[in-house]
Amino acid sequence: MKTPWIYSLLVIIAASSYGIVSTIIKLAMEDGFTASEAVTSMFMIGFFLAFIIFVLTNREKINFNGMKILVLAGFLTALTNILYGRSLIYLPASLAVVLLFQFTWVGMLISSVAKRQLPSRIEFISLIVLFAGTIPAAGLIDADLSQTPLQGWLWGFAAAVSFSFFIYMNGKEIKGMKTSNRLLIVAFFASITTAILQSPQIIWNGTLFGEGLWVYGLALGLFGMIVPVFLFSIAIPRVGSGKSSILSAFELPIAVTASVIMLGESITFLQVVGIVVILIGIGLPAMKYNEKLVTIKEYR
Repeated sequence: MKTPWIYSLLVIIAASSYGIVSTIIKLAMEDGFTASEAVTSMFMIGFFLAFIIFVLTNREKINFNGMKILVLAGFLTALTNILYGRSLIYLPASLAVVLLFQFTWVGMLISSVAKRQLPSRIEFISLIVLFAGTIPAAGLIDADLSQTPLQGWLWGFAAAVSFSFFIYMNGKEIKGMKTSNRLLIVAFFASITTAILQSPQIIWNGTLFGEGLWVYGLALGLFGMIVPVFLFSIAIPRVGSGKSSILSAFELPIAVTASVIMLGESITFLQVVGIVVILIGIGLPAMKYNEKLVTIKEYR
């Protein structure tokens, strides 16, 4: 692989786009919409965008290879956002992000079980560093969590498990499948899942277009569906689901930054320190990889 770093960068960009989703959903809720309506708009408009991309970039017939993988990927991406949206009803955005952040170790566990091998030492150290930075980055050191509803914790952790399996399924490469083709099929099944489990009535009761929900749906569809699914489909098969789980931790610093900029939340010095620690944890595997390259060159 000539430029392996580019695929790691694509994973980081995809995860970063997910980091904006919680803030956009909160903005939609402040504007009078429910989390269910916001999530439904995400996948309805996301499917529409995926269809446009497919029409503009694909002149071939739809390839239905690997349908089981794509159906599961579509179901899991919808389920992740549905569960995450539910957690935001009961939890502040910072805590909801921390619970979703548990996908780092859950994803590593899934990858280890699937490959029947333990994480490498550098991956294990990276996870420890990530956890060390998570709590201060989310601003939870001085927070009173005694009154936090139990269902909020459960929805948040369930979203993390769902997201972990989504990353794992995207790690399965499908030969002969164009990315735009894969995106369209995943978006289709994600929209079907959302229509069944959420609020499909927004399409015909005027909420989506008449009341302006489409504005949030467009942003959510782009950052919560199109960008992450498209980039994950390209990058994860080359990076691996285990390492991708670590790189996806970049979502938390982006989520905190987005909440500060878009929701007007304050950020403390401890949060800044936590974000720096997380960035170090994300960079450790890459640093180890570069050390190996230098050693190989010196040996030659």
